[in-house]
Amino acid sequence: MSSDIKIAFLASPAPAAQSALRELSSLYGNVAPEDCDVIVALGGDGMMLSALTDTQHLDKPVYGMHRGSIGFLMNEYSVAGLRGRLRAAEEEVINPLRMVATQCDGTKREALAINEVSLLRAGPQAAKLQISVDGKVRLDELICDGALLCTPAGSTAYNYSAHGPILPIGAEILALTAMAAFRPRRWRGALLPKHATVRFDVLESEKRPVMADADSRSVPNVTCVEISSESSISHRILFDPDHGLEERLLREQFV
Repeated sequence: MSSDIKIAFLASPAPAAQSALRELSSLYGNVAPEDCDVIVALGGDGMMLSALTDTQHLDKPVYGMHRGSIGFLMNEYSVAGLRGRLRAAEEEVINPLRMVATQCDGTKREALAINEVSLLRAGPQAAKLQISVDGKVRLDELICDGALLCTPAGSTAYNYSAHGPILPIGAEILALTAMAAFRPRRWRGALLPKHATVRFDVLESEKRPVMADADSRSVPNVTCVEISSESSISHRILFDPDHGLEERLLREQFV
């Protein structure tokens, strides 16, 4: 990057993020995302996901600074020396997942997810899911509270809370993880190649309603959900040296 880096600041509504937006804009200026060299997102991981999604058509790198509640994808907040940090930052490139969800009335809804696509029971009874990979049924019936498919970038989020594996950021694999599996009780999920297409069919969908969620974009009353990696879309995330996703994923496993 040049010494005169043009920055576009985007901030969550949180008071700390809005205060940082005003302070940083006064020091470094604030241009439109279309005109910038780098986008700086202020907030938590939700803000980072929103910034990546909203600006993906611009092919601009996004550097996050932590001004929210959770900040695994964010760098530490500091007002001083921002342009120097941006010049020294390391870039990680990740591909999102594409979800195609079919609802009970036949409506198809599409969404992209940087972290994970999850299916969650939407009623008092456990969900019943059939799981296929590349057109072949791999699990006839999973009775559970839900299941998810995540990217390496999302493996430390919901997936990790559900006792799924942490994936190295460069791994060409996806993690399939169940939430509160009742039967098969000891099924621990699966690791799948990145190019795999995963399909969840909801069994007894009227009696056991299920919702699908792609990074907090929810679709109610689904009957089937197909998920695949969208290699045509690349998100560029910047991290301070020795503080990138690769290092964080390793560090998280040795806490």
